[in-house]
Amino acid sequence: MTVVAGRSTIPIPRPPLRPAERGREAGRPRERFRERLHEWSVELLAHKGLVAFSLVCFIVALGFDYVCGMYVHTMKGVKVPDLLLDLFNPIDLSFLFIYGYVSLISSMFLYPLIFRVRMLHVVAFQFSLLLIIRSVLMIFTHLETPAGAITVSYPWFFRGLYFENDMFFSGHTAMTFLGFYLFRRSRLRYVFLVGSIVMGTVVLAMHVHYSIDVLAAFFMTYASYRIGNALLLRMDPTYRG
Repeated sequence: MTVVAGRSTIPIPRPPLRPAERGREAGRPRERFRERLHEWSVELLAHKGLVAFSLVCFIVALGFDYVCGMYVHTMKGVKVPDLLLDLFNPIDLSFLFIYGYVSLISSMFLYPLIFRVRMLHVVAFQFSLLLIIRSVLMIFTHLETPAGAITVSYPWFFRGLYFENDMFFSGHTAMTFLGFYLFRRSRLRYVFLVGSIVMGTVVLAMHVHYSIDVLAAFFMTYASYRIGNALLLRMDPTYRG
């Protein structure tokens, strides 16, 4: 019994759900899942041509990056002094360098794949374009990894993607910063903004990149994103940039 405004009231117990009602309550999560899966498949089919094209671009970009990476890996370059790196000794942050970066890049693709599939081709295409631009520029920059750089011990499934002397510009910084532009209408953009700053700090702390590689990465990412936007507007009339 409770008292409300000087009067005593007795709460009315809620009648138990009937078996049919309990069945409907239990079935609602499954219905919502089926509805969401249907919406996902409709969006995917509506953009299937663009998704297929972007995946081809992604595969081509990975192959091109591998060829360019092998070139700079075997090419003799020079080590140059760096005003910032000369101020401190290298710090081993290999865990963040490997798994922090992989987590951010995986999130960049998993988020649209699961929640906004209509953006999947945008992410794949923009990522591929930035990767190709970086691959082209690094083969014209004959610099070796800075002196005293921390040696990164990659797990076996990542070793084929790691190269020495791929200096200009920092992929760890650029690829994560790209997420800031791709998800600029979502709070997720802050994750990638902070992530790009962290990755830039990590590669400098480990002396695996020169200062100019990290600083230039932010400008090159913006330029690549703007170019990608212009191309996407031509390919996809519904794209709003």
